[in-house]
Amino acid sequence: MASLSSRKVEPMKVIEAPLFKFCPMCGHPMVTKRPQDDVRVRELCEACGYIHYVNPIPVVGTVPVCGDRVLLCKRAIEPQKGKWTLPAGFMEAHETLLEGALRETREETGTEAKGGQLFTVIDVPYASQIHFFFLAEITQLPTNPGPETIEQKLFAENEIPWDKISFTTVRTTLEHFFEDRHQGSFMLHQYRLDD
Repeated sequence: MASLSSRKVEPMKVIEAPLFKFCPMCGHPMVTKRPQDDVRVRELCEACGYIHYVNPIPVVGTVPVCGDRVLLCKRAIEPQKGKWTLPAGFMEAHETLLEGALRETREETGTEAKGGQLFTVIDVPYASQIHFFFLAEITQLPTNPGPETIEQKLFAENEIPWDKISFTTVRTTLEHFFEDRHQGSFMLHQYRLDD
């Protein structure tokens, strides 16, 4: 297997926060400036004092394992439509990281996975995201994928379509998985992904 740094992958597109023209609280025009006692420039309403904070978005997913194979989903939606991915998506309010990862797995694959340990934590500052992947177990190839999945398949390590993997975070999570499996133990991997 090639080293983590030797594979060429398209970078993820930067996700820009929407700019409010009008305050969502009172309807007055928003301005961009540094609020008093703050260290960053933000969007704020000078009429009512509302401040629009832009915070990182958690992305949660799993590495679903069935025996010696990993389940990958072919994306039915953009970005990266038609490429292979691990089941993952944006965390919802009022759920834990693991609950969100298992929900995304269920929504995209149509199966219940048994969640395990947190496996990768990947900071993606240029996209204002943090990706969390958990190891998970499934008992068979699911037969009823969700609407975001065109196709799904269980892959052995030597069958992974490396040139058709959707995102760098998915690729490196898979690489860590197979490297750790060869070493006989799984550890937490944390790193920063720059553009």
